[in-house]
Amino acid sequence: MPPGRVPLALPRAMRLVRFQPPGGAEPRLGLEEEEGGGLVDLSGAEPSLPRSMRAFLETGEHGLARVPRALASGQHRLPRAGARLLAPISDPEKVICVGLNYRDHCLEQDVKVPKEPLIFSKFPSAIVGPFDDIVHPAESSEVDWEVELAAVIGKMGRHIQESAALEHVVGFTVANDVSARDWQMRRNGRQWLLGKTFDTFCPLGPAIVTKDSVTGWGGMGREGEPRLAPTSSVGSPRCPPW
Repeated sequence: MPPGRVPLALPRAMRLVRFQPPGGAEPRLGLEEEEGGGLVDLSGAEPSLPRSMRAFLETGEHGLARVPRALASGQHRLPRAGARLLAPISDPEKVICVGLNYRDHCLEQDVKVPKEPLIFSKFPSAIVGPFDDIVHPAESSEVDWEVELAAVIGKMGRHIQESAALEHVVGFTVANDVSARDWQMRRNGRQWLLGKTFDTFCPLGPAIVTKDSVTGWGGMGREGEPRLAPTSSVGSPRCPPW
């Protein structure tokens, strides 16, 4: 999900969030001190910083260099329970998705592993926060969901070598790929777009975890309440790069 076109080199491991403080005030930019922990109000500590995540990331090193100063002040902290966490980025330039992106999923669907990535997209208008309701559209009787790892892209590029791919990644967040399967598979000429991009069909967050925070790529995964297997990880057999 490309938020902008400015190269980024993050100074430290961070969990970047957007939140709405108590009382329904304007959304603010923040840091989650640890997973499930308290928040640092970056917008309060550094009022000149942009309030949107995309605009903040587009400031590049200039904006990011001010984050340690906000942390060092020891002020503008609030408990997570008192804030509403929003989608960490709500206005990306693109939301690019890859279908059938690991072999186990292909086996689950009883389809061949694709020779090239199966690319589809979602409109940014489908994005909602991690704890917002997903609206079941009246037009569909087959709403489904899949937990996905989302990479937030911060450096523009084309014809990128696989070995250099992570140089273009700011960090990662959690995405819920919600689908209206009847619209995806049997309507609209079997083009996926409409079945994938109803309003609220792309919950994101709560945090963008910068890539400096991640170690052991092969074991990175998710745990929760799956329907088929207890865990999935990036170490699972993937489909070929393109």
